[in-house]
Amino acid sequence: MDIIFYHPTFDTSFWIENLQKALPQARVRAWTPGDGNRADYALVWHPPVEMLSGRTTLKAVFALGAGVDSILSKLQQHPDMLPSGVPLYRLEDTGMALQMQEYAVSQVLHWFRRFDDYRAQKREAKWLPLEEYTRDTFTVGIMGAGVLGAKVAESLLHWGFPVRCWSRSRKHYPGVESFAGPEERDAFLQGTRVLINLLPNTPETTGIINTALLNKLADKAYVMNLARGVHLVEEDLLAALDRGKISAAMLDVFNQEPLPDSSPLWAHPRVDITPHIAAVTRPLEAIDYISKTILRLEKGEIPPGQVNLSRGY
Repeated sequence: MDIIFYHPTFDTSFWIENLQKALPQARVRAWTPGDGNRADYALVWHPPVEMLSGRTTLKAVFALGAGVDSILSKLQQHPDMLPSGVPLYRLEDTGMALQMQEYAVSQVLHWFRRFDDYRAQKREAKWLPLEEYTRDTFTVGIMGAGVLGAKVAESLLHWGFPVRCWSRSRKHYPGVESFAGPEERDAFLQGTRVLINLLPNTPETTGIINTALLNKLADKAYVMNLARGVHLVEEDLLAALDRGKISAAMLDVFNQEPLPDSSPLWAHPRVDITPHIAAVTRPLEAIDYISKTILRLEKGEIPPGQVNLSRGY
């Protein structure tokens, strides 16, 4: 079989070498402009249109991350970019779930123990023990209950927090209260003290974290965005922080990346920022997943992880 690989920043030689080890029967090559030779599988991230269009021999395309935004957005402009019937797969875990758990749990505990408030007091050289929060009122709500959302919910349950999730369809995770669809979103938001966003990027979720949504959270709530920058209306969050509706925010993703120096998010004392590192692709784990999925496809099986193009995830 023939595999083509394209990623604008990954170490291409490392990936090709290890893919070749995992699939010794395959011929793996880096795709370069003008390469129209046969390919059975394509491994891509932000691929140029010409890389995929017209490739009728493709058996599958693998996005080298959990999101497929760049491919779907290009498909809207170039519907023939992905030949009809070719399945698109994304990396559902490959080490990302554990990273998301670490990130979310550490930040929820940071807020629960009021370390953000103590840090603010430190700037004023102020020695003042604060009233403790109680777990039963520190409800964590997770928007997006797929593989990553389920793992984050599971990890927070171990710390005794009430955990709820909201998604397109109802989920049945032990110990997690599930809400589904637009008609149950307000009920999900009511009483939520920590909002964690792990939604997929779809037209329906763009700008979903706005003034109307923030106003429905519990007073003095916290916001953590780990999904996509387009989900959050940054101006609305800043306004909610300034009027005290939202206590603090932890943001890993932004409408524009890298975040411009001029962004007011940098200077806001109640906003913490990380540079889109909440969960990154772990190469060896990703290669293991991709190689095993390819072998299953070669046997005629339908492995998990296929993207529903109409839903966008």
